[in-house]
Amino acid sequence: MITFEEIKENEDIRTYIRRADESLIALGYTEHSFAHVGRVADVAGYILSTLGYSEHDVELARIAAYLHDIGNLVNRIEHSQSGAIMAFRILDKLGMDAADVATVVTAIGNHDEGTGVAVNPISAALILADKSDVRRSRVRNTDEKTFDIHDRVNYSVKSSSLKINEAHTLIKLKLSVETRYGSIMDYFEIFLQRMIMCRKAAETLGLEFKLIINEQQLM
Repeated sequence: MITFEEIKENEDIRTYIRRADESLIALGYTEHSFAHVGRVADVAGYILSTLGYSEHDVELARIAAYLHDIGNLVNRIEHSQSGAIMAFRILDKLGMDAADVATVVTAIGNHDEGTGVAVNPISAALILADKSDVRRSRVRNTDEKTFDIHDRVNYSVKSSSLKINEAHTLIKLKLSVETRYGSIMDYFEIFLQRMIMCRKAAETLGLEFKLIINEQQLM
């Protein structure tokens, strides 16, 4: 099996991630480079390992997470589909088993809101890990006066955590938000669809999704 460490160390893949993020810098988007995909890989792995999935499934989730945003190299629009096709070619060329390629490609192709659906546990873990990565350090604009709503919302989040309870019945996204940068209403304006997607992904894993902002449960 192709391992997550092999994917992380592959220089071609690193180039695609780097260049995809360069396109997003030009478009004024938040960070989508190694910090983001690394964190998403860690959280996706945490979700499945905590729920008792096999190490094989955990590896596939980490691989899908690491590759999930490479489609931004082609275009931001429909980047999940273009990224899935890119991942197919990369993984097939590396000799990954066809069943594993299929699982990773499905997860990548279903990770974005609007078109994505948590069709299996790997895709569900990727959705939850990706959509929960909201944090101040993703904002690259250094001029607060020119923040757009995405900058304001991400910059307002002082801390975030995604945790599964001991009974494995709930998954909670807890955010600490500094409202002088972005209101809770701002958060819902751009993230409501993502949070609904997280709720459905949690259901695929047999979990209930809860969103807690500043110690107040909102979903």
